[in-house]
Amino acid sequence: MTLEYITSQALSGVIHGFFTRKGGASSGVYFGLNCGGGSDDQRDAVALNRARVCTAMEIDPQALTTVYQTHSADVVTVTGPLADPRPEADAMVTATPGIGLAILTADCEPVLFADREAGVIGAAHAGWKGAQAGVLEATLDAMEALGAKRARIAAVIGPTISQGAYEVGPEFVERFLDEDRANARFFANGSGDRALFDLPGYGLMRLRAAGVGHAEWTRHCTYSDPARFYSYRRSVHTKEADYGRLISVIRL
Repeated sequence: MTLEYITSQALSGVIHGFFTRKGGASSGVYFGLNCGGGSDDQRDAVALNRARVCTAMEIDPQALTTVYQTHSADVVTVTGPLADPRPEADAMVTATPGIGLAILTADCEPVLFADREAGVIGAAHAGWKGAQAGVLEATLDAMEALGAKRARIAAVIGPTISQGAYEVGPEFVERFLDEDRANARFFANGSGDRALFDLPGYGLMRLRAAGVGHAEWTRHCTYSDPARFYSYRRSVHTKEADYGRLISVIRL
């Protein structure tokens, strides 16, 4: 089966893709293109899936670069393949052609960045914790250190959990209201004392407030489309033993 990946016109001129789960070699609960080495999937299947992604993105397998994601605001500047153990971080930037920056997600936001004029790209993993900690702004700062201008940077949020599927408790809401009472606009009423959180809306606000030239969301919900996307929250609700990870890639 052919791999499927989503692209954005805002990143035209830069090779990139938010991959769905279609076209992979994994089976069972991981059926499809599971690229998560942290899952309990068969190592050979994950390696084959990543190799297929490299072929689609025209990347040497050694140049497909990932980090050990920890929901932080830490950013790594990449100039060549990273050695094991991979650094703990949640974003990467590079101005080196041929390096593929890859983020793994299963409900969190994968965010791809590009300043085509400067030849600088970035990729970030932004769940609520990382977004609130400032990983998106930190990525912009690191890109500027390589010569990018944030007014020229396009940032695209890929498939992530949408507000209608993201139910949270009152303590979660309070965490965001303590940061800024205006964050109330990212919550809608749920059942009882529960609320529904707009993660992509919050991410877009942070990007735009930071002065990025263009920010958008592809408007794909990971939770609501099991045929195309893995979802951690859906796996919990359906009591599955584990879940796959989607991969999003950008390269110069």
